[in-house]
Amino acid sequence: MVERERVMRMSVEQPLWRALTAYRVLTMLYAVALFVAAHDDFARPWVAVGYFSVLAVWTLATLPKVAGAASCTKRFLAVDLAVALTGILLTRAADAAERISDGGPTLPSIWTAGAVLAFAIKGGWRWAAFASLLVGVANVVQRGAFSRDTVHNVLLVCIASIAIGYVVEVARASERTLARALEIEAATRERERLARDIHDSVLQVLAMVQRRGTALGGEAAELGKLAGEQEVALRSLVAGGLAPASRVSEDTARGALVRVVEEPDDLADEAAAPRDLRTLLTPYAGAQVTLSEPGAPVPLAPRAARELAAAVGAALDNVRRHAGPGARAWILVEDEPDAVVVTVRDDGPGIPEGRLAQAEGEGRLGVALSIRGRLRDIGGTAELISVPGQGTEVELRVPRDARGRTAQR
Repeated sequence: MVERERVMRMSVEQPLWRALTAYRVLTMLYAVALFVAAHDDFARPWVAVGYFSVLAVWTLATLPKVAGAASCTKRFLAVDLAVALTGILLTRAADAAERISDGGPTLPSIWTAGAVLAFAIKGGWRWAAFASLLVGVANVVQRGAFSRDTVHNVLLVCIASIAIGYVVEVARASERTLARALEIEAATRERERLARDIHDSVLQVLAMVQRRGTALGGEAAELGKLAGEQEVALRSLVAGGLAPASRVSEDTARGALVRVVEEPDDLADEAAAPRDLRTLLTPYAGAQVTLSEPGAPVPLAPRAARELAAAVGAALDNVRRHAGPGARAWILVEDEPDAVVVTVRDDGPGIPEGRLAQAEGEGRLGVALSIRGRLRDIGGTAELISVPGQGTEVELRVPRDARGRTAQR
C-alpha cells in the first residue's frame, strides 16, 4: 500500500487571482504613462511623482499577496484600498483644477478597480459593495460635486466588482457541492469493495455455519442460530453503507482540497506484465465444473484478470448455494480481438423472475456487487440470463485494455 495525495477539487478562484495580479501591474504602468504624457499640465507634478513611486513599489512588492486567498489578508486589503483612496484624494493636490473639472483621470486611474476586485474575489459581493462605496465617496470628494462621468465610473466599478463577487460565491458553493459528491462516490465505491470482500468470505462462512448447525442440532443448532443472526446484521451493515475514513488537509494557498488516501499502487500494477487468465481460472475446474479455454494464453492487465477471476468464483459460489450440491457448471473462456468473454453456465433450477431484486433489497448482494460490481469497476459488463427449470448463464465481458477505474483516475 502507498500513500498518495489526490487532488479532489481544484479551485476556480486561482485563475482570478492570476488575472488580478497581471491587472494590477498593467494598470499601474497605465497610470504612470498617463502622468508622463500630461505631466506638464500638472500644477504640482512632484506630488504625483511621489505618489507613483509609492504606487509602483507597493504594486510590485505585494504581488505575492494577490497570488491566492490565503495570502490576501484583511489587513492587506485595507492598506491596499487606502493606497487607492489616497491617490484619488491627492489628485486635487497634484493636478490642475481645470483638468479636474474637465473630467481628467485620478492619479491611480483604473488601478483603483484592482483594489476593489481583490475585495470581491476574497469576500464576495458584499465586500465588493463596501469597497466600491468608499471609492465612490472618494471620487465625489475629489471632484467636489456629482458629475455624469463620476457617477458613470463609480457605477461601472461597483457593478463589475459586485458581479464578480457574486460569481465567486456561486463558484465556491458549486465546488463544495462537487467535493461532497466526490466524497459520496468514493464512499460508495469503498462500500461496494468491502461488501464484495465480505460477501466472498465472511458471509459465506456464516451462512455455512448456520446451515450445518441447523442440520446437526443440539448446541450446534444454537451456534448456527447465532451465526444466522450475525449474518443478517452484517448484511444490513453492508447494505446501509460503510464510509471510509479520510484524513483531510485544506490548503487554500494551493487552491485545492487534498486528501491523503491509502491505496494499492495501481501504477506499478499497470506496469506489470499481463496475467494469463487461464492460470487464475484453472483452480475452479473440478469434478462438477468443466473449464473450456483457448490453447493460447489469454492476457489481461493484472487487476482486470484478478477481478474477472473473482467474479467467476462468485458465480460458482452462487451455483453451489442455490443450484444444489449435484448441479454441474461449465466455464467457457473466449479470447476475442477486442474483449475477453467468460461464460459461466449451470444446469440448476434457474432463478425465479424478480428474485434478484428481492435478494438485493434483503442485503444479499452477491450478483449486484461480487459479480456486476467487479466488472463495472474494470470497465466490463455482466449479463445474467436465467430461465426457471433450465439453469442460469452469466456472461462476463472485459475490454482488452481494461485497467480499472482506480488506475484511470
